Amino acid sequence: MYLSSRQAMSNNPNRRGENRIIAGLPPEEYEGVAPHLENVSLRRGTILQMPEQKIAYVYFPTTCMLSLLATLEGGETVETGVVGSEGMVGISIVLGVDASTSEVLVQADGDAHRMKARALGPLIKNGGVLHDSLLRYIHTIFVQISQTAACNRAHSLSERLARWLLLTHDRLGRDEFELTHEFLARMLGTRRAGVSVAASTLRDAGVIGYTRGRVTVLDRKGLERACCECYRIVKAEYDRLATS
Repeated sequence: MYLSSRQAMSNNPNRRGENRIIAGLPPEEYEGVAPHLENVSLRRGTILQMPEQKIAYVYFPTTCMLSLLATLEGGETVETGVVGSEGMVGISIVLGVDASTSEVLVQADGDAHRMKARALGPLIKNGGVLHDSLLRYIHTIFVQISQTAACNRAHSLSERLARWLLLTHDRLGRDEFELTHEFLARMLGTRRAGVSVAASTLRDAGVIGYTRGRVTVLDRKGLERACCECYRIVKAEYDRLATS
């Protein structure tokens, strides 16, 4: 569900610095992109895309967080990646495919810039900063997805939960966020009872607080120590490409 109406984006670079891909555009390229961008506010739980359905819009998150979900035959879903202000969803369009391979779910309330999918192709067909930035981002999201697959196979649930909380903490930029055991179980592809045990492990270690569906990061460094190497691998790749 969208909460806000269309708003024109300002050409002031200080006001368009919310999404890193859009913020990184030079003024002359941004002027061509801006007319196609619409500011929307997104509610937690909203589904933006479904597997095998034609993509109508691509999204550049600013303050919201989106989840990429793989759907199994029985209807279960497992999170394969998260997207915040560092990226976009609808990457299939960049690769010349007009259908989504994932379910895209709004994981945390917030704002995003959206663009009609059919408008993106002409904007990147001749190269440019947007084209190059999107290709670099596709590389990083592939790294995240592949590392998530390895993490789900090799590491304990408490380590996986710590990785997930760190990714969320990075993208939301705040220490407290709304998360229920049911939601975490869906994201991690496990049973609710397993999430309860993993959350208790982190809470007993003093790195998080958890009450009534709200998680608070109490000790960021401690959470990083409780995590497996997968978080560091993904973050290092994001940081490397962000400074290249």
